[in-house]
Parts: sequence; C-alpha cells; structure tokens
Amino acid sequence: MPAAHPPEFRRRALDLVAQGNPVAQTARDLGISESCLRNWMNRDAVDSGRKAGVTTDEHK
Repeated sequence: MPAAHPPEFRRRALDLVAQGNPVAQTARDLGISESCLRNWMNRDAVDSGRKAGVTTDEHK
C-alpha cells in the first residue's frame, strides 16, 4: 500500500478541483489516481456537511 499523503497535499488537490480544474487532469498532474482524488472529494463533502455520511471524526 502506498504511503499516505499529508493533509496539505490533499487540501491542495481539493482546492485545485474546486477552482475548476478537471479531476482527471489534476490527479495526473499530482501523480495520484483519479479514484484516489474522488475518494478525497467524497470524504471532504461528508466532513464539511455537504453530503450525508459518517465524518472522519465520527469514524474515529
């Protein structure tokens, strides 16, 4: 399993997508898989309350 990326890296990736950059291109540019980035996007949506689900804090 690959090493986890630091929170700052994840936040940068999410910010790039939020600015309108395509998910697939952003993932390629950052050297991660598109599915990885989409997972981060889903987690961020749950954690911020934009999507229903168990938050990261609740999961712990």
